Amino acid sequence: MLSILIPTYNYDVSSLIEHIYRQCKEADIDFEILVLDDCSTQPIITENISKSSEFKNLVVFRNETNLGRTKTRKLLADKSRYNWILFLDADVIPIKEDFISDYLKAIQTRYKVVLGGCLYHSFNLDFSTIFRWKYGIEREASPVKIRTKNPYGYVLSANILMDKQTFLENNFNENMNLYGMDIYLSYNLFRNKIAVLHIDNPVIHLGLEPNEVFFRKSLQSVESRKKYLADLPDIEKINSLIKHYKRLKKLGLTGLVSFIFKISEPYLRKKILNQNPNIFLFDLYRLGYICSV
Repeated sequence: MLSILIPTYNYDVSSLIEHIYRQCKEADIDFEILVLDDCSTQPIITENISKSSEFKNLVVFRNETNLGRTKTRKLLADKSRYNWILFLDADVIPIKEDFISDYLKAIQTRYKVVLGGCLYHSFNLDFSTIFRWKYGIEREASPVKIRTKNPYGYVLSANILMDKQTFLENNFNENMNLYGMDIYLSYNLFRNKIAVLHIDNPVIHLGLEPNEVFFRKSLQSVESRKKYLADLPDIEKINSLIKHYKRLKKLGLTGLVSFIFKISEPYLRKKILNQNPNIFLFDLYRLGYICSV
């Protein structure tokens, strides 16, 4: 009935598996938990999990090379046996004790895509990861009422239930290690008029990346968007960065914005990578970056 798919890289998913396994057993359903280690440099983490005799429905695989989350999710979907797949990032944990049962209820609806949402702890903040935390708070941790107003703008692979065939038909399937391709999935769902249901069934995002790492990956995501997404018809309807970029391009202003960006880049970076990151200036930074890339 349900395949829970967890891509991981250098992250211990033991606690997540325990939560999910217990809830699936309590729900008395046919299920499997598939973990795919994307060639971690610390393979002992997943090796210990795979040796556990406690979880009868758990299978752990390992990529021979690092393929990235997009390709790893595709491989997990290919390996899954059931028609419904639930993707969970390795560094999340469900909040509710009825997390699985709430998704089982959603399966009974007409929707083929269901999103439970994502939240962030607001205590024990670490300044080394505060940029990722603040971005998550301001851009990702939105209640159902807000997400429903822009259903395709909050498609996050960290916590998403999908019909397996729908995922395989709409996912980015090129064999490349890219960041930021959740937008590609969201775009295809939008273009193919596949309805998306948002429910109140969140996970807490625990594994926050260091500020510089998240900053670098965000810029790689901008590069991917410009190369693979910017020229797609109607993409601006679901992604604000590309919308503003295409508007500037239409007005012939990308060169001017690029020039201003190169001058102001050190100032913007300083305001972003500090103990109180300015997310609005980060939006401006990405807009300047996509014009200058």
